[in-house]
Amino acid sequence: MYIESLALSSFRNYDQIEVSFSPGINILYGDNAQGKTNILEAIYLCATTKSHRGSRDREMIMFGREEAHIKALYSDGDSGHRIDIHLRRGKTKGAALDLIPVKRSGELIGNIHAVCFSPEDLDIIKAGPSARRRFIDLEMCQLDKVYLHDISAYNRVINQRNELLKQIYRDPALDATLDVWDAQLVTYGKSVIKARKKFVRELSEKLAPVHEWLSGGRETLELKYAPDTPAEELEERLFSRRDTDKKLKMSTAGPHRDDLIFNINGSDVRVFGSQGQQRTAALSLKLSELELVREHTGSMPVLLLDDVLSELDRNRQKYLMELIRQTQTIVTCTGMEEFITNSVAADKIYKVAAGQLTETGGN
Repeated sequence: MYIESLALSSFRNYDQIEVSFSPGINILYGDNAQGKTNILEAIYLCATTKSHRGSRDREMIMFGREEAHIKALYSDGDSGHRIDIHLRRGKTKGAALDLIPVKRSGELIGNIHAVCFSPEDLDIIKAGPSARRRFIDLEMCQLDKVYLHDISAYNRVINQRNELLKQIYRDPALDATLDVWDAQLVTYGKSVIKARKKFVRELSEKLAPVHEWLSGGRETLELKYAPDTPAEELEERLFSRRDTDKKLKMSTAGPHRDDLIFNINGSDVRVFGSQGQQRTAALSLKLSELELVREHTGSMPVLLLDDVLSELDRNRQKYLMELIRQTQTIVTCTGMEEFITNSVAADKIYKVAAGQLTETGGN
């Protein structure tokens, strides 16, 4: 799978641009705040319907404009396809696959598989649990349509249940209606927990050899799923915590409180690991996604590297460069550093300046 071209209109700092990509290694270089990351954001939006920065739709529309358009042409190995996304201020996004409008943007997820690695991801290990849950959800939704449905339904139920808890605080007579939402929460929650458990087990199997390679054989990394509540105990836990939930006006049990644990040589890297170990663990996590996607889909995903090379030491850069030759990779960096120039046989090189791309080299 690879992205053939990308066209942007009124997206971030791009008025009108169209850029083509090689199936191999593509480098976008230039000073900060020129628009390099915006290119990756648009591609990731086509793959997941979400910004890898966590931005809202309206924040991606060019200042002073009412709407933005993204068009991505891609190949899945057998044929070419097209994804269009239409962002509108104050309205939900519109989308089309091969020029056929889709009713829900979620229908786009899984058509393009992409793994994005940005400087913020280097902190995924030491950040809060919500960052790790977001990581799980973004990847699982690309690979599993059933999970996409179940986690979307679960999130809707949680929001409705929390709203009801606030209403019960004002009107206790509504207490009996909790049963309706709890039944749905248990149904979808159990499915989410079981799917996450399976996914984390598969990912951990891929993670261990990648991290051993990155650490030069010095470290063993183990990933563990830490559910807030085991699936078989969810119904009982919800019932036992009802009084607490009503007092706090929020749901205090369920997979929306799950976490992941990373152990290096048996110790929790979040607590005992150095900053270097935490960053290597995060890099191992992202690179393990590549192999997991290939196993599930039969092809490598597009790899988006957003200015992470400068955050890694030379040894980790070397390991990373050896891996990216296996898939289409789009790299952003501030300059054509000597290491990149000497170590990467880039197929296309673009200089990015003030929302304009200029091809400056490549094979």
